[in-house]
Amino acid sequence: MGIQAFTDRLKNFFGIRPAVSEALFEDLADLLVEGDFGAAGAYKTVDTLRNICKKEKITDGDGVRRALAKQLEEVLQESGAAGEAAMGDLLEGPLRVILLLGVNGVGKTTTAAKLADRYRSLHKRPILAAADTFRAAAIDQLKIHGERLGIRVVAHKQGGDPAAVVYDALEAAQSGGGDLIIADTAGRMHTKSALVEELKKIDRVVMSKAAGTRYIKWLVLDATTGRNALAQAEIFHEAVSLDGVILTKFDSSARGGVVFSLVQDLNLPVIFICDGEKYRDIKPFDPHAYAFGFVGLG
Repeated sequence: MGIQAFTDRLKNFFGIRPAVSEALFEDLADLLVEGDFGAAGAYKTVDTLRNICKKEKITDGDGVRRALAKQLEEVLQESGAAGEAAMGDLLEGPLRVILLLGVNGVGKTTTAAKLADRYRSLHKRPILAAADTFRAAAIDQLKIHGERLGIRVVAHKQGGDPAAVVYDALEAAQSGGGDLIIADTAGRMHTKSALVEELKKIDRVVMSKAAGTRYIKWLVLDATTGRNALAQAEIFHEAVSLDGVILTKFDSSARGGVVFSLVQDLNLPVIFICDGEKYRDIKPFDPHAYAFGFVGLG
């Protein structure tokens, strides 16, 4: 069941319930759990919705659906600005560094290329840093993307020091080669201690080489993995304090509720959603459009 199929289920759910009842709220909570909300988030959402409907004297299913959409939009906004607004001053200043994190197979390398293409269209001069030195294919893949896009790629040999790659990318940028570094990191399942130590070393390089630089850590998650994506986010966020999330593979097999869990449980803004393999298949996250689309009011 994909997000469109789940949205259709929500629409049908409200369509066959013309009047508000306690059974409606109970069944809605169960349905949200099926949509990757998580039990705690689903029941909290429905409890709040029940109170809103009582206060605003909403008595029909369509009214409940609209109230739910508004409530979900507010939930998404609670994480602070989302989408490109969450970048703050990312597009300004002499130098910015984006570190992409995540496990194997979520699409980090392709996402790095998509970001480079996007920011170039916004008049930035990106440099791709192949800091995933664990997997030779990742280095080669990033080089291919760089050739296709005409964007510089800084890379070392497989097995090299990721922090040294970032250092050389900073050197290239400071020599006039660019003003935005997008670093692809290793996707193997780290132990928390190994992850922290690797990133601390990169942190030290960035801070010593480019003190005061806007430095962002974004976690790339595969949207089709549902609640497992939330579990990954919990581990990475606790270890390195993330600045936001990019959801990839947001296609017909993603149910979409995990977005609300990322915000409610971890207070993490969703920055982008990727829904294809082309470089332009990356969209800034829009809380209003997402919330209303989720319940079939888009």
